[in-house]
Amino acid sequence: MSEARLDTPKSILAFAAVAEAGTGVVLLIDPAIVFRLLLGADAAAAMTALGRCFGIALLALGWACWPGRRSAESGSAAFRAMLTYNALIALYLAYLGTVGRLGGVLLWPAVALHGVVALLLVWTRRGARRTQASDE
Repeated sequence: MSEARLDTPKSILAFAAVAEAGTGVVLLIDPAIVFRLLLGADAAAAMTALGRCFGIALLALGWACWPGRRSAESGSAAFRAMLTYNALIALYLAYLGTVGRLGGVLLWPAVALHGVVALLLVWTRRGARRTQASDE
Protein backbone atom coordinates (compact mmCIF):
# COMPACT_ATOMS: atom_id res chain seq x y z
CA MET A 1 0.00 0.00 0.00
CA SER A 2 1.19 3.50 -0.69
CA GLU A 3 1.69 6.10 2.04
CA ALA A 4 -0.80 8.45 0.38
CA ARG A 5 -3.48 5.82 0.65
CA LEU A 6 -2.77 5.28 4.34
CA ASP A 7 -2.89 9.02 5.02
CA THR A 8 -6.22 9.62 3.26
CA PRO A 9 -8.41 8.90 6.32
CA LYS A 10 -6.19 11.17 8.43
CA SER A 11 -6.42 13.91 5.81
CA ILE A 12 -10.18 13.66 5.62
CA LEU A 13 -10.42 13.66 9.41
CA ALA A 14 -8.11 16.71 9.60
CA PHE A 15 -10.17 18.54 6.98
CA ALA A 16 -13.41 17.76 8.84
CA ALA A 17 -11.87 18.84 12.15
CA VAL A 18 -10.74 22.18 10.70
CA ALA A 19 -14.13 22.78 9.06
CA GLU A 20 -16.08 22.02 12.23
CA ALA A 21 -13.72 23.98 14.48
CA GLY A 22 -13.93 26.92 12.08
CA THR A 23 -17.71 26.79 12.14
CA GLY A 24 -17.58 26.61 15.92
CA VAL A 25 -15.38 29.71 16.10
CA VAL A 26 -17.70 31.66 13.78
CA LEU A 27 -20.72 30.53 15.83
CA LEU A 28 -18.96 31.77 18.98
CA ILE A 29 -18.14 35.15 17.41
CA ASP A 30 -21.33 35.87 15.45
CA PRO A 31 -24.06 33.22 15.43
CA ALA A 32 -26.41 35.46 13.43
CA ILE A 33 -24.14 35.37 10.37
CA VAL A 34 -24.19 31.58 10.42
CA PHE A 35 -27.98 31.58 10.68
CA ARG A 36 -28.27 33.94 7.71
CA LEU A 37 -25.67 32.21 5.52
CA LEU A 38 -26.56 28.62 6.35
CA LEU A 39 -30.30 28.75 6.96
CA GLY A 40 -31.35 32.03 5.37
CA ALA A 41 -33.17 32.96 8.56
CA ASP A 42 -32.84 35.26 11.54
CA ALA A 43 -31.94 33.92 14.99
CA ALA A 44 -35.52 33.47 16.20
CA ALA A 45 -36.51 31.41 13.17
CA ALA A 46 -33.33 29.33 13.39
CA MET A 47 -33.64 28.35 17.08
CA THR A 48 -35.19 24.92 16.51
CA ALA A 49 -32.66 24.07 13.81
CA LEU A 50 -29.81 25.35 15.96
CA GLY A 51 -31.04 23.38 18.96
CA ARG A 52 -31.09 20.21 16.87
CA CYS A 53 -27.59 20.93 15.52
CA PHE A 54 -26.36 21.40 19.09
CA GLY A 55 -28.03 18.14 20.06
CA ILE A 56 -26.31 16.33 17.20
CA ALA A 57 -22.96 17.83 18.28
CA LEU A 58 -23.45 16.70 21.87
CA LEU A 59 -24.49 13.23 20.73
CA ALA A 60 -21.34 12.99 18.59
CA LEU A 61 -19.15 14.27 21.44
CA GLY A 62 -20.66 11.74 23.83
CA TRP A 63 -20.20 8.91 21.35
CA ALA A 64 -16.62 9.91 20.52
CA CYS A 65 -15.76 10.10 24.21
CA TRP A 66 -17.40 6.84 25.30
CA PRO A 67 -14.78 5.04 27.38
CA GLY A 68 -12.93 2.33 25.56
CA ARG A 69 -9.64 0.70 26.24
CA ARG A 70 -7.53 3.75 25.56
CA SER A 71 -10.04 6.63 25.51
CA ALA A 72 -9.91 7.15 29.28
CA GLU A 73 -6.19 7.97 29.14
CA SER A 74 -5.49 11.58 30.01
CA GLY A 75 -3.66 12.22 26.73
CA SER A 76 -6.43 10.92 24.47
CA ALA A 77 -8.37 13.08 22.04
CA ALA A 78 -11.60 12.08 23.78
CA PHE A 79 -10.23 13.26 27.12
CA ARG A 80 -9.13 16.60 25.64
CA ALA A 81 -12.48 17.07 23.86
CA MET A 82 -14.53 16.37 26.96
CA LEU A 83 -12.32 18.62 29.14
CA THR A 84 -12.52 21.46 26.62
CA TYR A 85 -16.28 21.14 26.27
CA ASN A 86 -17.01 21.01 29.99
CA ALA A 87 -14.69 23.89 30.90
CA LEU A 88 -15.92 26.19 28.14
CA ILE A 89 -19.62 25.42 28.56
CA ALA A 90 -19.38 25.99 32.33
CA LEU A 91 -17.74 29.38 31.76
CA TYR A 92 -20.19 30.39 29.05
CA LEU A 93 -23.28 29.36 31.00
CA ALA A 94 -21.97 31.27 34.04
CA TYR A 95 -21.42 34.28 31.78
CA LEU A 96 -25.00 34.03 30.50
CA GLY A 97 -26.32 33.83 34.05
CA THR A 98 -24.34 36.80 35.34
CA VAL A 99 -23.54 39.24 32.55
CA GLY A 100 -26.30 38.14 30.19
CA ARG A 101 -28.85 37.89 33.00
CA LEU A 102 -30.40 34.83 31.44
CA GLY A 103 -31.28 31.57 33.05
CA GLY A 104 -33.85 29.05 33.95
CA VAL A 105 -34.12 26.70 36.87
CA LEU A 106 -31.39 24.40 35.48
CA LEU A 107 -28.79 27.06 34.58
CA TRP A 108 -26.77 27.07 37.81
CA PRO A 109 -26.98 23.32 38.37
CA ALA A 110 -25.67 22.93 34.78
CA VAL A 111 -22.82 25.37 35.50
CA ALA A 112 -21.94 23.40 38.62
CA LEU A 113 -22.15 20.04 36.87
CA HIS A 114 -19.93 21.06 33.96
CA GLY A 115 -17.49 22.82 36.27
CA VAL A 116 -17.20 19.77 38.52
CA VAL A 117 -16.71 17.44 35.55
CA ALA A 118 -13.96 19.71 34.17
CA LEU A 119 -12.24 19.85 37.56
CA LEU A 120 -12.48 16.07 37.97
CA LEU A 121 -10.93 15.58 34.54
CA VAL A 122 -8.05 17.91 35.43
CA TRP A 123 -7.65 16.16 38.78
CA THR A 124 -7.51 12.71 37.16
CA ARG A 125 -4.97 13.96 34.62
CA ARG A 126 -2.75 15.30 37.38
CA GLY A 127 -3.10 12.00 39.25
CA ALA A 128 -2.17 10.05 36.13
CA ARG A 129 0.90 12.23 35.59
CA ARG A 130 2.00 11.74 39.21
CA THR A 131 1.59 7.98 38.84
CA GLN A 132 3.65 7.98 35.64
CA ALA A 133 6.37 10.08 37.28
CA SER A 134 6.58 7.77 40.29
CA ASP A 135 6.74 4.70 38.03
CA GLU A 136 9.75 6.10 36.17
